[in-house]
Amino acid sequence: MKSNADSPKEIVIIGAGIIGCSTAYQLTRHPSFSAATTTIKVIEASKHGPAQGASGKAGGLVAKWAYPKELVDISFAEHVKLAKEHNGQDRWGWRYVGCGSWEGKGAILPEDADFSDGVGAGGRRKSLEKTFGLEGGGRKSDPVSRKRKGLPDDLLWVDESLTHSYSPMAAHGDTAQVHPFLFTNSMMDLAIEKGAELVLGRATSLNISDGKVTSVDITHNDSGKRETLSATHVILAAGAWSPSLLPSLPISATRAHSITIHAQPSVDIAPYVLFTEIALPERRGLTVSPEIYARPGNEIYACGPGDDSLLPKNVDDVILDEVACESIWKHVSSISPELRAGTVGKRQACFLPTVETGGGPIVGAAPHIAQGLIIATGHTCWGISNAPGTAKALSELVMDGHIQCANLRKLEPSNYL
Repeated sequence: MKSNADSPKEIVIIGAGIIGCSTAYQLTRHPSFSAATTTIKVIEASKHGPAQGASGKAGGLVAKWAYPKELVDISFAEHVKLAKEHNGQDRWGWRYVGCGSWEGKGAILPEDADFSDGVGAGGRRKSLEKTFGLEGGGRKSDPVSRKRKGLPDDLLWVDESLTHSYSPMAAHGDTAQVHPFLFTNSMMDLAIEKGAELVLGRATSLNISDGKVTSVDITHNDSGKRETLSATHVILAAGAWSPSLLPSLPISATRAHSITIHAQPSVDIAPYVLFTEIALPERRGLTVSPEIYARPGNEIYACGPGDDSLLPKNVDDVILDEVACESIWKHVSSISPELRAGTVGKRQACFLPTVETGGGPIVGAAPHIAQGLIIATGHTCWGISNAPGTAKALSELVMDGHIQCANLRKLEPSNYL
């Protein structure tokens, strides 16, 4: 009798975001994988390829203090392993970073005009809950001097005179980063090298017969041709768009805006991630909380709060609010002359998938819906950090029939559907 590993498999992964691409990679590296007996097709609705949603527009934070711990415990180690095996430092910007809570006031900018709190038009403010996994969220410091304020000696790209306090939020070595667009595309490229296939098209329906998934209907982006892809396993990893194929999924979408800034070459931007509380000039009466990520190559990423704008039908149809992006730039520029003197690069928006009933993400098999159906969505702001662990678990589920690397019972679809 054939084992689960020996059985021929036709695997269709819906979504070429970081979860889908990482899963394709891990499947091709599983000890039992053979291109002769297993096909892997990754379906991406965007005409531009992988990582066009949150997977390409996130900050790229990787943390041991993220949540849920069931995934964190395997994901961080996998990130370290992947970086060592594939030169992640050069290929996708892997490095350890300092991480802290910065509180202070913003300077009045000469060209100031009234601007918003960074929430996009058409939506109400929603927290991204990035610091949910931390205990206490950092200590307060006495604002007297750089030392008393807690500012690290090399964190010179924020204005000391505007700083009230800085508090480390995690131990050294517990926080790292990747460039998410580069990481996601690297995972897809590495999977393709071993036999996986990327298909640009929109999945329109899951087909189930006798309690088993049998195929996925897709429409190709370039030709508009419709095709039915045979499948023994379907991994639904379409992020905020997952409910379009499985309406019972309790997934909602949070839109978040972000920008990138290129600092002048002469400026040294030390590797820190800052969670800020900025009191803007009193005449506005605003306190804002942008996140700021220093990246290799003197690039800085900054994002604002989320909002509850309506999710479009396709990732390529996401609309950004220029005012929200301009506000983020003014917020972060108000505490840093180095950022203020830089050049704004990308202005972008994306949608994060959130489990409506709390908890999550949803990761695992859904045999109560159909044998062969696997769900991996609802990772909120921690999709970048937790993708390798999620992918490793799913590769074991498909190839071995069960997950060995972690106990993910709390995340199983049966708890949510």
